Amino acid sequence: MSRTRIFVAGSHTDIGKTFVACALARAARAAALSVEALKPIASGFDAADWADSDPGRLLAALGRPLAEAELDRITPWRFQAPLAPPTAAVLEGRPLPLQPVIDFCGDRLAESRANLFIVEGVGGLMSPIADDATGLDLMRDLGLPTVLVGGGYLGAISHTLTALEILRLQGVPVSAVVVSQDAQPDAPDFAATVGLIRAHAGSTPVLGAPRIEATGWARDLLSLVMSATA
Repeated sequence: MSRTRIFVAGSHTDIGKTFVACALARAARAAALSVEALKPIASGFDAADWADSDPGRLLAALGRPLAEAELDRITPWRFQAPLAPPTAAVLEGRPLPLQPVIDFCGDRLAESRANLFIVEGVGGLMSPIADDATGLDLMRDLGLPTVLVGGGYLGAISHTLTALEILRLQGVPVSAVVVSQDAQPDAPDFAATVGLIRAHAGSTPVLGAPRIEATGWARDLLSLVMSATA
């Protein structure tokens, strides 16, 4: 079985990256594949209550215990303020250069023998992720194919297609776009949003991810990302 490594990126912040990463991990486990995941940096992290945080949700999807050692293994850079990581780091008097993050991710990727390894980014594609870098910088340095997560809110079509175009211009391969359904009741029609993004995404596969228990779309996404390295 081939070993697939994928980066889950977002066209916007708080858009469903962890939702998609967790669904992909669960689909892999259901298919009897070994899976690991990283979200190397997280802000808005409450050290006293983190079970429902992004790292906590990833650990649950991986079937790992919610223990400090497991948390350190997937998210070593954690900040309390719900701000861009370099801003949150400044509030704690901590430096946040990019190179140690790259080195950590690279070491974990190199040592892993998992069938699927998921690296989840922070915020949107161009969100500051370190003192001297954006999420895109981390993606380019790691050199992984990407699953781009877009949203279903008003304006999400432009944001998603713009992010897709930036990735193409930067030479980052995009395995799929996943449109995550917006939870707001006044959001535009979800099926129409997915259809319009698909119509303008060219050859890149576009999947809709309803905000319910992931089933078919997560299995389809797993098939897409695994077949890309088969």
